[in-house]
Amino acid sequence: MALVSEFLGQLTLNLGGGEPTYPTVVPAGDFDPDKDAARIETAIKTKGVDEQTIIDVLTKRTYNQRREIAFAYERTTKKDMISALKGALSGSLETVILGLMKSTAQYDASEIKASIKGLGTDEETLIEIVCSRSNPELVEIKKVYKELFKKDLEKDVAGDISGEFAKLLLALVETKRDDPSSIVDNQKIDDDARALYDAGVKIKGTDVKAWISIMSTRSVPHLQKVFQRYKSYSPYDMQESIRKEVKGDLEKSFLTLVQCFENKQLYFANRLLDAMKSKGAKEKLLTRIMVSRCEVDLKKIRQEFKSHHGKSLYQTIAEHTKGDYQKALLSLCGGDD
Repeated sequence: MALVSEFLGQLTLNLGGGEPTYPTVVPAGDFDPDKDAARIETAIKTKGVDEQTIIDVLTKRTYNQRREIAFAYERTTKKDMISALKGALSGSLETVILGLMKSTAQYDASEIKASIKGLGTDEETLIEIVCSRSNPELVEIKKVYKELFKKDLEKDVAGDISGEFAKLLLALVETKRDDPSSIVDNQKIDDDARALYDAGVKIKGTDVKAWISIMSTRSVPHLQKVFQRYKSYSPYDMQESIRKEVKGDLEKSFLTLVQCFENKQLYFANRLLDAMKSKGAKEKLLTRIMVSRCEVDLKKIRQEFKSHHGKSLYQTIAEHTKGDYQKALLSLCGGDD
């Protein structure tokens, strides 16, 4: 029964920091974990497995409710629900359902671990998670990472990547970012905007250290104002400046940061479009965003997707996926805009 306690024994992610949430998966009313556990057991035992029931139950319950179902399942069947689901499901649907059996922080921690495990690093996943999560989210991810893998996230990241790319990600993982303040410090905004310009476009080469310092420690509302002010010093906006000044994983990381500071949900909407635009949908990316954001801000991501890409996320998923995987994603999507 270790799996249940390992993956479900944590407290759910507390976003903290007053960050609003826009979930598509919300607590189910008239929730009965024993009844749901019985439905799951019947679905697993059915000849050929009743995937639809598993989807209906687990994509329409929050993590805390899924956790209660898992404990009820263990109580009544004397079996571990995660192991039972693993045995019953396969492929893309299994990945989605097992992802949903982790809290948002556990899921992120597991994805980071997978991205740096073994030969080669999946930089794309690492950049997306570390550069897009808020300070409270990163604090929770670090705590859960230590609990799950008995290692410090900082040490694992430092051991896997190098150079200025490593310095940027480690500065973010240190979670030294200021909390948002109701006081607008115009002088500091101006100083930071000028410092970003002086460290990049103005000089030959780039003082990456200065960029890292400002972008990893200032609050998000402050940085939004800094990027606006930056345009009064530089002929390019911040994203254009990054593209001109740095390359490779460092460029991707800075761009992800700035895009998330400016409009995080639009960043994810664009990532979802990229995942489905490529021939043979990038399932890993699609799954990761749908699973990791469904209890955070997927409803807002959906709105940004429709307003910027002219088609609803729901319709786009329906066009680019199929079978039970499609049904699970559409259920997490929570509606057609």
